[in-house]
Amino acid sequence: MRAFLETDRLTLRPFRESDADDVLALDSDPEVMRCLNGGEPTSREEVLREKMPALLRHYPCLDGRAGVEGRGYWAAQDRSSGAFLGWFEFRPLRDDRCDEVELGYRLNRRAWGRGLATEGSRALIRLGFTELGVLRVTANTMTVNQRSRRVMEKAGLGYVRTFFEEWPDAIEGSEFGDVEYAVTRAEWLGGGAAPKD
Repeated sequence: MRAFLETDRLTLRPFRESDADDVLALDSDPEVMRCLNGGEPTSREEVLREKMPALLRHYPCLDGRAGVEGRGYWAAQDRSSGAFLGWFEFRPLRDDRCDEVELGYRLNRRAWGRGLATEGSRALIRLGFTELGVLRVTANTMTVNQRSRRVMEKAGLGYVRTFFEEWPDAIEGSEFGDVEYAVTRAEWLGGGAAPKD
């Protein structure tokens, strides 16, 4: 399957049905899932019923822009070995408009601490602002998720707000709420939200 985007160390490509086992392994790691659901593994049934349809979802407003197939989630592979590392999200917040997208990432532990989440995020933001017509990129995480917050900052997003939502099941740290980060195209072009190393 043709790559959507390549960086120095990553290949991002459209998801396919055959990725279900890799998604199951990713979502079964308690450390990967700690700030998402308290570390509970995801069942095969949930992956097939909920996760894969979301990862395979089509977004018509992205069709044809910069040769992009209208997807909002991209499987991340190690560019040299082809090994599955996880995924990146660059998903329109509305079905009919692509001017505002949500950035997200979920990588397996062997990819942590190597700057891969930042590398992929920067590449997606650059593509969004230069070729996809994106005007604003937003991202959310738990307030206590310092690793993810650091990726957002290094990718050029700035803190917007802290907010509180009802969690179906409270997990450790949820009492501190969630944070939103964002960057606009104007900020990115003007260098006001330059990535931090």
